[in-house]
Amino acid sequence: MRINFKNILILLVISYVYLMLGNGILSLTNPDEVFYVQTAKEMAAQKTWLVPYLFDQPQFEKPILTYWLLRVSFLVFGVTSFGSRFFPAVFGMIGVLAVYLLAFAAFKDNRKAFISGLILSSAGFYVGMTRTVFTDMIFSVFILLSLVSFYLGYSDKKRKTPAIIGFFVFTALAVLTKGPLGLIIPLAAVILFLLLRKEISFIFCRASLAGVVIFSAISLPWYIYIYHKYGDIFIREFFVNDHIRRLLASEHAGNDTWYFYPFSLIACMFPWSLFVLFAFWHLIKKIISKAAPVYLFLASWILMVFLAFQFAHSKLVSYILPMFPALAIITADFLDDCITLKRKLITVLSAGLWVLLILFPFALIIGSFKYPDYVPSRVPVYVFAGFELLLMAAMVYSIIKKKYMLNICLISLFVPMLIGFAFLSSNSYLSSVSSKKACEYLLKNHKVQGRILCSKMFVRGVRFGTDMPVAVIIIGGKPFFSPHPIPVLDTDENARRFLEEQKITYCIVSKGIVSTLERFKGYGFKIEKLHVEGNEYILRVSKK
Repeated sequence: MRINFKNILILLVISYVYLMLGNGILSLTNPDEVFYVQTAKEMAAQKTWLVPYLFDQPQFEKPILTYWLLRVSFLVFGVTSFGSRFFPAVFGMIGVLAVYLLAFAAFKDNRKAFISGLILSSAGFYVGMTRTVFTDMIFSVFILLSLVSFYLGYSDKKRKTPAIIGFFVFTALAVLTKGPLGLIIPLAAVILFLLLRKEISFIFCRASLAGVVIFSAISLPWYIYIYHKYGDIFIREFFVNDHIRRLLASEHAGNDTWYFYPFSLIACMFPWSLFVLFAFWHLIKKIISKAAPVYLFLASWILMVFLAFQFAHSKLVSYILPMFPALAIITADFLDDCITLKRKLITVLSAGLWVLLILFPFALIIGSFKYPDYVPSRVPVYVFAGFELLLMAAMVYSIIKKKYMLNICLISLFVPMLIGFAFLSSNSYLSSVSSKKACEYLLKNHKVQGRILCSKMFVRGVRFGTDMPVAVIIIGGKPFFSPHPIPVLDTDENARRFLEEQKITYCIVSKGIVSTLERFKGYGFKIEKLHVEGNEYILRVSKK
């Protein structure tokens, strides 16, 4: 059987609509998107392609490749929301096509390969990450490409040499995107798979030796250059603080539980969550029955990603994104078998999904009444609820008529439809996720000099939106996990001294910090509330 290029073209169009279309509507959000984009902006201002900068100082939280891609995108699209999100979306689309290719190579089944790509392109968290400026999507797709390359060589020995070299090329690019895990995760998955298959000798060959040389040539020069230039500063920030410390200390204490990742991987595959649960059971059955090697490969892949992060105390959902392509394939395999053999099961699971989906419009309507500041107009809510009810009716019809592929395609529409609703409502909540409007107000209406005082959540966004020096006030709060080279006002004394030195200080802060600053009236300061933009309060503090 040959690859159906019509399916690939359809997936390409679907993934563009699901993953990229409309990426310029929402302004860049706090605190992470602006972190990466501002770093690339400051690199351009410093006229360097090798040293990441933030707050006018070198910063080494992440390697260089994402910043290179951002700068290339800026040359084409300018420093815009769409330009900033362009490459995460492009990599997301590449990931969908790579999943199709892997599933076809493993199963020689175009329908199963198509369902795999469709599931990945419509899984909630995957969609969200293609529409966000993070390193994780780019990193995850490089890992995916490395594992696809390996399996293509494993399944067809004629392709072994270029496939193994491809494996090392893509792992090198992953290491340049996020660090050593770019090699550790895929290599561990491959080694576990080969050990279980009792074929570990497969990787002991000239191609692997050549691959190691190529990997070193691609991945190491930047690290060597930065170490030579910055020495222990780079080692302490990148390796000690951002890698070793994350193993031992929790950046987000609420996430540090044994069930965080198991729950997250199921929830974040929504609307496919129920199917994913049964897909794991289906995968185990296939492995026990010694079915095709791909089942053991996918299990090794999922397990190694899980183990790489499960025992670290700093946990984020984005860390396990590299397992989502494998989850999409095992879910597609389960659904395809259901269509062929167990149609009653797919009906039952679809009914369970209907129960979950029906809760969404009711939750949004209730939320619009409970939080009117975020949803000033309920029209988009009602429009979304109406479309969702139509979608559910179409899903019921497809099951009754036993049109199971149509049902799967209809399910894939839910998250993109939700994204469309979010775009329609963006004006109502934009100021709650972005500092763009607050910065525009401040620069347009006031002659700002000196440092702008910010809450921790807003400080990166204010820097991005104003290009002015900033300071952060965190009295009673937690400091940054990674140090920032800006004044950090963590005591009343530090804050009072800062305000006295500036004479007039403009602030973009949260409501809680407003209460903190009110205390300084007793020290002879005048606190003026100039404007409120969403959850951002714009103040002017001066000596009486």
